[in-house]
Amino acid sequence: MAMAAPTGSAALCGHLALLLLLLLAAPAALGYSFPQQHTMQYWARRLEQEIDGVMRIFGGVQQLRGIYNENRNLFEVKENVPRKLVEKVAGDIESLLAKKVRALKRLANAAEKFQKAHHWQDNIREEDIEYYDSKADTEYVSTDDPDGEEIEREKSNSLKLEFTDDANFKTKVNYSYAAVQIPTDIYKGSTVILNELNWTQALEDVFIENRKEDPSLLWQVFGSATGVTRYYPATPWRAPNKIDLYDVRRRPWYIQGASSPKDMVIIVDVSGSVSGLTLKLMKTSVYEMLDTLSDDDYVNVASFNEKAKPVSCFKHLVQANIRNKKVFKEDVQGMVAKGTTDYKAGFEYAFDQLQNSNITRANCNKMIMMFTDGGEDRVQDVFEKYNWPNKTVRVFTFSVGQHNYDVTPLQWMACANKGYYFEIPSIGAIRINTQEYLDVLGRPMVLAGNRAKQVQWTNVYQDALGLGLVVTGTLPVFNLTEDSSDRKNQLILGVMGIDVALNDIKKLTPRYNLGANGYVFAIDLNGYVLLHPNLQPQIINFREPVTLDFLDAELEDENKEEIRRSMIDGNDGQRFIKTLIKSLDEQYIDEVFRTYTWAPIKSTNYSLGLVLPPYSTYYIQANLSDQILQVKYFEYLLPNSFESEGHVFIAPREYCKDLDLSDNNTEFLENFIALMEKVTPDSKQCDNFLLHNLILDTGITQQLVERVWKDQDLNTYSLLAVFAATDGGITRVFPNKAADDWEEEPEPFNASFYRRSLDNKGYIFKPPYRDAGYRGLDLENNTIGILVSTAVELSIGGKTLKPAVVGVKLDLEAWAEKFKVLASNRTDRDQLGTRRCDPSSSCEMDCEANNKDLICVLIDDGGFLVLSNQEDHWYQVGKFFSEVDANLMSALYNNSFYARKESYDFQSVCAPEAQSNTGAAPRGVFVPTVADLLNLAWWTSAAAWSLFQQFLYGLTYSSWFQTEDVTADSMEARETSCIMKQTQYYFSTVNATYNAIIDCGNCSRLFHAQRLANTNLLFVVADKPLCSQCESVKLLQAEVRAPPRDPNQCELVDRPRYRKGPHICFDYNATEDTSDCGRGASFAPSLGVLLSLQLLLLYSSASRHPLPPAACL
Repeated sequence: MAMAAPTGSAALCGHLALLLLLLLAAPAALGYSFPQQHTMQYWARRLEQEIDGVMRIFGGVQQLRGIYNENRNLFEVKENVPRKLVEKVAGDIESLLAKKVRALKRLANAAEKFQKAHHWQDNIREEDIEYYDSKADTEYVSTDDPDGEEIEREKSNSLKLEFTDDANFKTKVNYSYAAVQIPTDIYKGSTVILNELNWTQALEDVFIENRKEDPSLLWQVFGSATGVTRYYPATPWRAPNKIDLYDVRRRPWYIQGASSPKDMVIIVDVSGSVSGLTLKLMKTSVYEMLDTLSDDDYVNVASFNEKAKPVSCFKHLVQANIRNKKVFKEDVQGMVAKGTTDYKAGFEYAFDQLQNSNITRANCNKMIMMFTDGGEDRVQDVFEKYNWPNKTVRVFTFSVGQHNYDVTPLQWMACANKGYYFEIPSIGAIRINTQEYLDVLGRPMVLAGNRAKQVQWTNVYQDALGLGLVVTGTLPVFNLTEDSSDRKNQLILGVMGIDVALNDIKKLTPRYNLGANGYVFAIDLNGYVLLHPNLQPQIINFREPVTLDFLDAELEDENKEEIRRSMIDGNDGQRFIKTLIKSLDEQYIDEVFRTYTWAPIKSTNYSLGLVLPPYSTYYIQANLSDQILQVKYFEYLLPNSFESEGHVFIAPREYCKDLDLSDNNTEFLENFIALMEKVTPDSKQCDNFLLHNLILDTGITQQLVERVWKDQDLNTYSLLAVFAATDGGITRVFPNKAADDWEEEPEPFNASFYRRSLDNKGYIFKPPYRDAGYRGLDLENNTIGILVSTAVELSIGGKTLKPAVVGVKLDLEAWAEKFKVLASNRTDRDQLGTRRCDPSSSCEMDCEANNKDLICVLIDDGGFLVLSNQEDHWYQVGKFFSEVDANLMSALYNNSFYARKESYDFQSVCAPEAQSNTGAAPRGVFVPTVADLLNLAWWTSAAAWSLFQQFLYGLTYSSWFQTEDVTADSMEARETSCIMKQTQYYFSTVNATYNAIIDCGNCSRLFHAQRLANTNLLFVVADKPLCSQCESVKLLQAEVRAPPRDPNQCELVDRPRYRKGPHICFDYNATEDTSDCGRGASFAPSLGVLLSLQLLLLYSSASRHPLPPAACL
């Protein structure tokens, strides 16, 4: 452990103890002593003076200030007024969404009218319906055959359309037609589906009219309760590599629009009779049931036999968010069947859960979902005690597996409690029967009529057709037909949706006038971000919503919790706070000041916020009315000026509509120059603010070259380059050849050195980042540079702003030698080697003469090595110092030089974890005999249809084709979303200078650490370790995959974050007809489809699991 040097009355004893330890630990010769504190403070001052001198000469901060003041007539200083900005942007977003709402209401009203006027046709045929089947162009279903053989799909009589590329949709579309998508597991030739296709065809005209009124409309979609999706404009379906099991009824936007929030308790019978295939069916059913829940819902899952117990660590209802559902899904797999069935235990547990009012929950629809293989007990006494006569809790029962039990009690339970009874004889029945309960929940909404027609806006999610991140406005569509008794129909027809791309919302927000560290964000009622610079999901998974909480997008603290709560409550406000932020490269933590301003976006579920640092209250707006000056400054962007004026990188911004963007900055500059030869900076197709500021900064940085950089010899001070970067988007690097090794982002706002320099005073050192595995091969061929940068602060008319950052790039090897000299006892007059300690003269060790015994390093505020007197450390510059000297870094941390911040990245991508595979033969799949294949009756039997469904879902649930101990989401390995744990270190404010002992008996070490003024550096001098018997636990800084259950969801759910659900609940209507309460049928299959898919099953099973040669005999 590290022990601090005593102070106060015990100082003398402490110093004597340190001196004694030093003499014991000193390297052999008695003439050497560890440098005293005043000596190291002297070295520190020399280092500070050298750094400051170089930056004053080459950085040109004062000169650049003067240049800005001299050019005062070329720009205005504008003010960002946070409340006005927020009000304007919120109003613009409200107007954008209001246009979509009008189109949405027209569609919903038209759909209800078309369906009411439609006449049901019992004898309708496929050839009677004309529509574009979006999956018809996908002519095959991929198999896992390594030879790439393909199985043809059944022929379709779909319309043949032509498509053209459309930049708005990022794909090919046809504006004259809508497209239809039908889930693969639904038979599209059924009477229900054909009638659905018939009446929804009339929606195409409304789609087209909507687009004429608002050409910016994106996908207009009707999701039917039957599973049919009709969307406009038409485009081929983006089918996955495997069988397409997309079902609109499982999309987040459909679930939100089709019912009010839910409090759900799932109870699973795990008595001894439930085993083998039936237990598998139940586990998968629970898995699918969880996927019908959204973040507005709350859920718990329990298993029961003689007693009931939760399957997970959750002791009460928890929010049905992705992470909680993942815990349930993992723990459900561990359920084991044993004991006897006691329905009473299961239902009492469920009712107790729903009656617990001391927790956060949905407080709307309440329901119990029971999965069982059957039983005789009706537990009427439980319902009388908990649920009758009001019947506030709906009961849904599921008879699972193929058995001969009497299902009458299960039907009675559902019918007696306003629920529904379903049968799940095989895996193929799971998806349909675990989502149709939504029709029952939709009844009160339909009966409520116009009161329930509330437009809701969803969380952010990935669009299934490739638009990227979107939000969707939803509106339920009701069946307005009446029966012969003039009773209103109570079925929901589906949900109408209109997408809005997040990029379209972002275009309404200010960006460049806010500076590099200012930004706009927005959150919903769950606290999830709709807009935020840190909203960057790394994986495309349209099955899951993108749910990044505001407190996970930023580093959480009490102030931000209060801001988040106020925004969710729909309030407006403003607060100036001190908070921690991560650097853009996620290596550093900075303590900064920020002003948060927020206000609700009216008529939506969203709230908008603006974050501004103090130095971004004002910004520069160039006014280059002098066209001659425009041309003069523009010439400094031309490559032929780079040799004399330094290389210019321009930020890849959308300066003009016709400008072709490119990731290659040289190519982008060429595109920019070519366009500027055709248009002027004042052209209407260009952003005048961006262009004028860019050209102004080109001229200002060129003047810096003329006045400062050209007159200096960089080699004299061992500099590889000097540079300046500006808010206007210019990065000028001098000399031109230095641009070859320039690795920073050409967009200053995306460059970590730029953003950190604005937030920190003084000189910010940035070594090249090296991970733990780096071995220094670059040193053999390249010169390594260390960036040192500082912000240029202007004060114009009492208005303070920071429009630029300047800096130098140090030559690592040359400055390492200079560092040794500056931290030595040699004076300027001393010649190298003339002043050394030896056995005959008692003197202090220094970093140059005694580098074999003394370690001297400069470490930055993130704990990364910047400079060292040890040559074998040079290739480790840029590494976290614990990788270099774990013992010393631990001592620095334990003595409070560094604080640590741990957080989680919920948007990462990881390779799939290795799965065990202990058997080659598939289990759980029935393979028919030859006699079965020859028997026509078998093909039309329930067994055959079940087998077809097994095949479809077997491709989704791989465990059906693998051994018991294998579970995976797909038959092929691919990247998956995961949680990464991040750790950053930063300077604590406790100590500026420190002496301490790393106490380890005979292996003890003395060290001294001191902050260098006006920098982000820590100067550390320490004994070299004498032995390796005192190894410390290595501090970790690298991002790592979070272990299972980290963060601990079991603890987090007991401290739920504040949220609000929708403000209206429709869970009861006195006129509801509950007589329709149970069935087990599904759509009848096509014999042709069944036959071809059965053959495909046999083929794919055989290709994945070939039989041994002996078996083939």
